Amino acid sequence: MKNDDSTATLYEVASAAGVSPATVSRFLNGTAKVSDDKRKTIERVIDELNYKPNRLAQSLKMGSTRTIGVLTQSLESGYFSQAMIGIEDAVKASGYALLIMSGHWHADEEAERVELLIGRRVDGVAILTGKLSDEQILGYSQRVPIVAFGRKLEGERLMSLRLDNYQGACDAVAHLVEQGHRRIAFITGPEDHEDAQARLAGYLDTLARHKIAPDPALIVPGDFQESGGLLAVNQLLAEKQRFTAIFASNDLSAYGARLALYRRSIRVPDDISIVGFDDLHSSMYTTPPLTTVRQPLYEVGKGIGRMMLGMLGQKQVDLEVPQLGLMVRESVRRIA
Repeated sequence: MKNDDSTATLYEVASAAGVSPATVSRFLNGTAKVSDDKRKTIERVIDELNYKPNRLAQSLKMGSTRTIGVLTQSLESGYFSQAMIGIEDAVKASGYALLIMSGHWHADEEAERVELLIGRRVDGVAILTGKLSDEQILGYSQRVPIVAFGRKLEGERLMSLRLDNYQGACDAVAHLVEQGHRRIAFITGPEDHEDAQARLAGYLDTLARHKIAPDPALIVPGDFQESGGLLAVNQLLAEKQRFTAIFASNDLSAYGARLALYRRSIRVPDDISIVGFDDLHSSMYTTPPLTTVRQPLYEVGKGIGRMMLGMLGQKQVDLEVPQLGLMVRESVRRIA
């Protein structure tokens, strides 16, 4: 047995296992069909001899780096981290590794990051929302397989996955209406973000279906950040607007809104009810726990990973788009 400070060569492994070096090489690449007994023998010898295959050499020979690039927006965000964990779990048994980069919601930076990933010869790129245009993403797909989240795009080497943000917003507002609320404020997301616009449309259409005239003064700008939610509620209170509930376009905005109310000694839900959107992990531990629309982001990530593996020639899977769901907690109170 070799000690931990040295590694065997491919030829030593082959000799000890009683097979040819080519068989060991194909076994490691997943292209050799060997009997169960021979597989166990090769695995045992690799472990005993502390064999470390040269992944770079294998990649160059196969024309593949066995690497998938992931463009996210914020590594610290609970929203994106759940999706990335899902992607990681989907690909970890395939031999692929992830190379993750952040775009920070800037189109130029996102484009630079995608170019860098392609330059690193990744086998595919998963794009988690962002500011890139559909045309840019279509262009990148001519060079490398792409899976894009939050888009509705298709191409020869392009797949996408998008959740029904409109219906999720409809469910959130309908819940507030069912609890007796009529003066419902809405904290928007970025104007150029499609998910944010879908949630705004769901808010407006649900009010209309219940014959509630929307008040433009109750629609206040936000940016999907805690600070935006805080400023939005400060604006509502400074203008002395009347409202009994707030629908925030995402959970982070709801956290900021909650802080603004707390600073004015306004109780949730006794005085004002709040509903968010995303169901971040922290939302079940806020005071009170936040009613919100759950985005199944881990499942989304797994779906993205499986879609990418299918595009890279592994087993195709029939993927059902995960559904959103309303998580009813204690931040909403029924009123007369």
